[in-house]
Amino acid sequence: MTNTKTMLYKYIQNMAKQVRDTLKSLFSSSVRADILALLLNNPDEKFYVREIATLIRKNPSGVKRELDNLEKMGILTNKKVANLKYFQAEKKSPLFSELKNLITKSLGIPGALKTLLKTSGAKLAFIYGSFTENEDAEPVDLFIVGPSSNNLESIKDIEEKFKKKISTTIIDENEFKSKKEISDADLEKLLSGDKILLIGKL
Repeated sequence: MTNTKTMLYKYIQNMAKQVRDTLKSLFSSSVRADILALLLNNPDEKFYVREIATLIRKNPSGVKRELDNLEKMGILTNKKVANLKYFQAEKKSPLFSELKNLITKSLGIPGALKTLLKTSGAKLAFIYGSFTENEDAEPVDLFIVGPSSNNLESIKDIEEKFKKKISTTIIDENEFKSKKEISDADLEKLLSGDKILLIGKL
């Protein structure tokens, strides 16, 4: 092996070790993993510390510490507005795409959808149909109560990641309440069947 090839080989080994060490440190705490799941799956959204703590149900002081660590690593960026410091995924980070894919796949479809819908304004969301018994089944039937906003566009990203069709039904909260009040047959059948609850309570 020539000196040039030897140097290149050592450089690649070095880079690979750095990436492995970075990934290991990124997932060394459950708080950090939850923060990454939330922010990397909502890369266009900005969150302040207490908001993140509420969404991932963790102690604010621990969340703040991990946010500062992730910012130092270049994974997150921040912007101060008035007295609040907002954090956001740093999309220019060389690790952004790989981390986002890794987190999405490790969560599975239910976990990825749950993380996405946490910030969507949805009051209720669940998976129903054949996927509840067989994760290889397709399409994945998803029912959402709440504003449609950009949910469908974001759900397309999850479809692409998992190479699986997601059939989504979205109704607003008033329509859902009205159908429940009149004991709508289709809704009652849906609610009484097997489901994977993602957001809200039945």
